[in-house]
Amino acid sequence: MLVVLLAMLGIVLLASLVVVYVAYPHRGHEVPRAPWIGDAMRRGVARLPTLDNQTSRATERDLERPHR
Repeated sequence: MLVVLLAMLGIVLLASLVVVYVAYPHRGHEVPRAPWIGDAMRRGVARLPTLDNQTSRATERDLERPHR
């Protein structure tokens, strides 16, 4: 029972962080009463690998070509 409770608490915490990120730092606003959270989230997102839009478009074109 304790394991389930801790797992649910972790899930709710992670979901809350995602909501806060989408509501504030992702839009370029500061998090009210805790600007350090927004700074930490921006640094974390900057370290994550991302896909380039041009690369994904080239891959889509390659998939649409008929094979010879």
